[in-house]
Amino acid sequence: MDNQTYRLMLPAQRTTSVIFASPHSGRDYPTEFMRRTILNQHDIRSSEDAFVDRLFDMAPVHGAPFLAAGVPRAFVDLNRAAEELDPALIDGVRRSAHNPRVASGLGVIPRVVANGRPIYSGKITMAEAHLRISRYWRPYHDCLQTLIDQSHSQFGQAILIDCHSMPHEALEHVGPSGAVRPDVVLGDRFGASASPVIVERIEAAFVRAGLRVARNMPFAGAHIAQAYGRPSRRQHAVQIEVDRALYMNERTIEPSRNFATFQRVLDGIVAEISGIGRTGALPMAAE
Repeated sequence: MDNQTYRLMLPAQRTTSVIFASPHSGRDYPTEFMRRTILNQHDIRSSEDAFVDRLFDMAPVHGAPFLAAGVPRAFVDLNRAAEELDPALIDGVRRSAHNPRVASGLGVIPRVVANGRPIYSGKITMAEAHLRISRYWRPYHDCLQTLIDQSHSQFGQAILIDCHSMPHEALEHVGPSGAVRPDVVLGDRFGASASPVIVERIEAAFVRAGLRVARNMPFAGAHIAQAYGRPSRRQHAVQIEVDRALYMNERTIEPSRNFATFQRVLDGIVAEISGIGRTGALPMAAE
């Protein structure tokens, strides 16, 4: 199924409780939005998890559905709560308790892209913000919830893999000076969004593929991990952040010569992670 909000790719037969999703790889920029932004066509894309949808779109081959955003993050951020409205951007929003994401301009309707560059020259209306949420944010989350419900019904559990990419520079200050930087960061909100058994199995899949893995630093998981990760209900959510330097040129926002090779590496990892969600694959400790 395809629309401007999202693209849903389903396997011929669903064989695993694992669901892969990419909320930040959308690149269908509305014409009116592009007329309004003060950024050029290149800079507006700097917040994208560019090409993550292409990196993980083999998931259906391994029996798992894959949900990819169509709408871009700069227009509406699907990894924020609908209530994370920015009073500095949206007319009529009352200031509430401090939210660091909103304060930095990265609410559900972002005010800035990467490196704090403003998207607009002024404010937008509350009506416009609500329209974006109802037209784009809610359909994506309705679809995601349906996939989770189907996993519960068919397999007795759901494992959501929330797929993202991170700027290479984001890793510069992770760990002590001179330390080897991770290629992948797994976020389980410090154990709150997924069973340790599942996170260990996911980490092992990346390590076996020769990738260095860190957990929760500097990315522990945002709204999606928080909202959908309920280990006590056999509903797990793990955020995956992949270093963009592994597969793309961050300056030009183009796939690098390593893209196809890294895509093949991920194919094996996705196959292993999908196997975690097959009947009988997890011990009771995962509950």
